[in-house]
Amino acid sequence: MANIKSQIKRNKQNEVRRERNKAVRSALKTSQKRAQAMIAEGDAETAQQSSREVSRALDKAASKGVVHKRTAARRKSRLAKAANAVGAASAE
Repeated sequence: MANIKSQIKRNKQNEVRRERNKAVRSALKTSQKRAQAMIAEGDAETAQQSSREVSRALDKAASKGVVHKRTAARRKSRLAKAANAVGAASAE
């Protein structure tokens, strides 16, 4: 344990941030799984809607530094690709 006052405060701040980041990452995973379920269902409209919501959440997480911006971009791209495939299949 640190003896320096500023380091004690820094440790407390880091712990609070770690817990917050963990909660955000967990919520992201849940929303992505929900979106994947909508896509697997095959309903194009709800798949597009859930894809947009997850994209927004990923952008927010990336801007806060919870996930890396390229990781967020990759996940958004894969999700959009899957959602668009459902849309194209239902249009035919």
